[in-house]
Amino acid sequence: MSALEELVRPSLARIVAPGDGYAPERGDYWGSGFFIAPGWLLTCAHVVGKGGAEVWRSRGPVGVVWQGGTTTGEVVLAKPRPEPGQAGRGRWEFPDIALVRVHGADDAPCVWLSDRTPAVPAPVSLHGWSRQTGTLGIRHRVGEASGWDGPAMLLSGGLPVEGLSGGPVVDLRHGSVIAMNKGVKQSVGHAEGAATPMTALRKLHDMRGGDILHTVLREHDLHHLARFNHPGTVPDWTRVQTGLRDPGTPGLTPAQRVHLYGHLAQLPPPGGPGEIAGLVQEAKARVVQSDFRSPFPEDLRTWREGAALLHGLRDLGDKGSRPELDLDAVLLYAAKVARHAALERPGETDPEPLRHFTRWISEQAVLYAQPAIRVDVDRLLADVREPAAARSAGPVLAREAPAGAGADVLLDIGEPVYGERYPLSVRLLYDGRDVTPVYSNDLGVRRHELQEHLREPLAEALRLGDRGEHLAVIEAFLPRALLDEPIDEWRLVTDGADGGGGAGGEYEDPDFFDEQSMPLGLRRTVLLRDRRRNARPPIPEWRRRWTAAARGPLSGIPLRGESTDSGHHSGGRRESRYGTLRRLSGSGDGCVPVFCGPVGSGAGREAMDVALAAGHPLVLWRRDGHDHAACRAFHRSAARLLSLAGRAEGLHGHVRDLRIGAMDPEIAESEGLTGRIAVLYDPPDRPQFGTEAMRPPPLAGPPIV
Repeated sequence: MSALEELVRPSLARIVAPGDGYAPERGDYWGSGFFIAPGWLLTCAHVVGKGGAEVWRSRGPVGVVWQGGTTTGEVVLAKPRPEPGQAGRGRWEFPDIALVRVHGADDAPCVWLSDRTPAVPAPVSLHGWSRQTGTLGIRHRVGEASGWDGPAMLLSGGLPVEGLSGGPVVDLRHGSVIAMNKGVKQSVGHAEGAATPMTALRKLHDMRGGDILHTVLREHDLHHLARFNHPGTVPDWTRVQTGLRDPGTPGLTPAQRVHLYGHLAQLPPPGGPGEIAGLVQEAKARVVQSDFRSPFPEDLRTWREGAALLHGLRDLGDKGSRPELDLDAVLLYAAKVARHAALERPGETDPEPLRHFTRWISEQAVLYAQPAIRVDVDRLLADVREPAAARSAGPVLAREAPAGAGADVLLDIGEPVYGERYPLSVRLLYDGRDVTPVYSNDLGVRRHELQEHLREPLAEALRLGDRGEHLAVIEAFLPRALLDEPIDEWRLVTDGADGGGGAGGEYEDPDFFDEQSMPLGLRRTVLLRDRRRNARPPIPEWRRRWTAAARGPLSGIPLRGESTDSGHHSGGRRESRYGTLRRLSGSGDGCVPVFCGPVGSGAGREAMDVALAAGHPLVLWRRDGHDHAACRAFHRSAARLLSLAGRAEGLHGHVRDLRIGAMDPEIAESEGLTGRIAVLYDPPDRPQFGTEAMRPPPLAGPPIV
């Protein structure tokens, strides 16, 4: 056996029916799995799915056989989860991954998990159990990770055989598990293997209970550090990785990495991807010393993933040719993380492990860092040693930090193409000027499909944008026909959904409620902006009115002349377009048009067009159905809202408060709250990020219907 195969074999497990079993007709052997931390096993969701509904409904046990014996485990997280009544049947979409807690396996040897998205092509080995030859045994095949097909890593050469599903895929260059076998796709005269990359663990983080992954990965890193520090007769992953490394290769060594990750594992987990990405960006910007900006390269979840992004920094252009950049950046990042834990999370951070960590960083910096970076590291760690003084003095290296604390989300819905299909894009606006794409769909979707198609991209973008105390704002650039779309009422996770693809029925908890499941506008600021107007330079009236709205005070004016604040139509005559223009153009600059009705069509749309042409940056309206008698209460609520807000920026908190109150019938009745309020908040002084023409790609064949 090769050194890597010798490492992998003790970590392999067979997933089987648990004794008397819940599905004996499916046979005893279900598939493969492998230990990633003491007592924690990864496998495919479709493998444990062979246990039927009991596995999902009540965490019924699955059998686990490994070199330490036979025991049972329970599925803690899995994605996807089957629909009710479909357990064990049908297609299993990516990521097809399950995390199993295995009882009595705390001494199980564990694989080393890759810490970043693997580069392909790469030579790999595939491991697992199979009875393809008639005898159940460990199988080992060598192939190549040849490319990507969406979330799937493609395999060529040696392909997974029956039973290998759930087994590890090992990168033979670096000695790490980069993926998990899923299956084989057959086509005419050709077959390709498919595997789930280890970065798919991030998908489990987002599920209810997904925080347990921080514990699992912490135990993974501490396990490998202990194996390295106390070597036995069996080789450990770190020493084998060192043997795979070319002598004299600069940068972070496997031994330094296992110590770094062991130290990071003992800190409080990061609050979100933006927190990690910000520190990575600061380290990159300092070491490369150029306007190198890549604030959101990946959906990061752990401190170790942040460090992994700094591997190979020496390969970045002319200024990145020095080999020491890799280690400089990693040590600077480590010092920033230590300082962050000491100053931002003092009550959660154990001081003893933090002292050991800072001592290790200092030692490594003295031995390996460049003088300028060593000075920066010393200054950062001085704050760790004296956190109270650092809090009062402020950030020592504030001049190197990005100006923005986080990012905001730009949702762009274009004018319809192919009939009634709206092209989509989701991007991140970082530091007021850098835009990072997250998702796009140029073919477009129908209006009733918008929320479904945007739920996952928006959730990902908001995770990346949140950082520290910064809660990402959603800026929605919309066609005027979609201004009544209830984006503030969209939910990223429905009440009681398991977060893993299952929905409804016996798997829902109707009492479940958290910050992720509530409507977006009850927690976040959701800005509606006019896509058409933002495609052109701001007109003077728009700038003048925005200056007045930003300064305040604000007051209301009817959007349409026949819809007065008394809630009655005056005389039954509809105000003409030019009559509306004359009235709205002559209104004070701090006046906000208010309308008791939708503005995406009909008379409301006509008046909205006029208000935008007259330069109004703020408009309030009621987008839901109602009778005219309810309009008087709506206008009173709008007038009170504008008075309390005082100026444009003050609207956000009061609008959220009104929306929350209107969701509760008792509060709404007692306070006279009525209707679903919508707000156009469209300042002219922001960069025009919603202005690109979204042109549909050419279609082969007939148009989509």
